Amino acid sequence: MITIIQILQVLIDAVTLIVIVQVILSLLVSFNVINTYNEVVRSIYTGLNHGTEPLYRPFRRILPDFGSIDLAPFAVLLTLRILSIILNNLAAHILSGTPL
Repeated sequence: MITIIQILQVLIDAVTLIVIVQVILSLLVSFNVINTYNEVVRSIYTGLNHGTEPLYRPFRRILPDFGSIDLAPFAVLLTLRILSIILNNLAAHILSGTPL
């Protein structure tokens, strides 16, 4: 059971990293620090957008529209952190042998 929790923790960490990279890349593109005329940048940018969009979509339906400010990545990161805390507490209870 602990191994499954550790695998889930690694997956949560990977998704967190992907979301952070997507947000940073999106900011760099929107402020014209880098442009999407470069084929490599464009492929990475579209790949990250296609990969994170299914995560953002449920939060975008719930969150109010703030115009150009997108709070969905923040909500996803917050949710991932909450899941990580829950998994850590579950692992601690399993290792200590105390009931939930």
